[in-house]
Amino acid sequence: MEYTHLGRSGLSVSRLCLGTMNFGPETSEADSHAIMDRAHEHGINFFDSANVYGWQKGEGVTEQIIGRWFATGGQRRERTVIATKLYGSMGDWPNETFLSALNIRRACEASLRRMQTDYIDLYQMHHVDRSTPWDEIWEAFSVLRQQGKVIYFGSSNFAGWHIAQAQEAARDRNFLGLVSEQSIYNLLTRWIELEVLPAARHYGLGVIPWSPLHGGLLAGALRKHREGEGSRSKSGRSGQALEQHRDTIDAYEKLCADLGEDPANVGLAWLLHQEGVTAPIIGPRTGAQLDGSLRAAELKLDDDVLAKLDELFPAPAPNGSKPAPEAYAW
Repeated sequence: MEYTHLGRSGLSVSRLCLGTMNFGPETSEADSHAIMDRAHEHGINFFDSANVYGWQKGEGVTEQIIGRWFATGGQRRERTVIATKLYGSMGDWPNETFLSALNIRRACEASLRRMQTDYIDLYQMHHVDRSTPWDEIWEAFSVLRQQGKVIYFGSSNFAGWHIAQAQEAARDRNFLGLVSEQSIYNLLTRWIELEVLPAARHYGLGVIPWSPLHGGLLAGALRKHREGEGSRSKSGRSGQALEQHRDTIDAYEKLCADLGEDPANVGLAWLLHQEGVTAPIIGPRTGAQLDGSLRAAELKLDDDVLAKLDELFPAPAPNGSKPAPEAYAW
């Protein structure tokens, strides 16, 4: 496994990040523990979670599963860079949602208890809070850092100008600020290339793509349909996207077949070739899925393949892959 620094920080993380959102709802606790052990065996040290994962309001089911795994010892906590998030609702009363100083304090304490640890490596805002001033947010975060409860801070689902706001406010306080941004990013969803990626590069944030395979559409969805395999991409929003992009996905799968590579690994490898990307989040429901993802970390795509992928999945700009404002202005 290769490692890289998370943004401009000195923190070393694996080029693949283990997503834990399936732990609880889709994957049993025993299987979740086995997947995390297997990730360590493969050298994956970067795990991502959130206080709302498990989808039972206020319970933090997934964080509890991680905490019980940490509690089994064997240096599991020490060998893990654990990232979690706050913002989503953990209760029905006021101040149990968003980024007030009060909720930041309570949410952090609750995540620490659930995960049975005394510090969080990377604490991420799951969404921007347009109603709370940055002075309040950074003051609350600085207290957590002074107390040793959080080491680094990150954002998720921010626009480029939100990143700029956050970083300039942190600079005014002589605070390190954000070291990462977690955004949806994949071959089918490239909007962050316009402003989020340039902002992240400018401010030294590592980018952590979520949904790197667009809900399974880039993981051989058409082939699986033909072979009668179960797939998340058969229904709902993913099913609609599959019908909308069927010809493109068919051509993509043929390109991957010509390369002799699994479509999922090509999609992940493409992200790893993008400047500023630290580690896409893989969310295996089984150990076999985790094992299958490892090829992506070593797969090198040549310029011809990258060009073909750009033709199939063009950047969201009439002038090619240029960032804003060159994407739409002179």
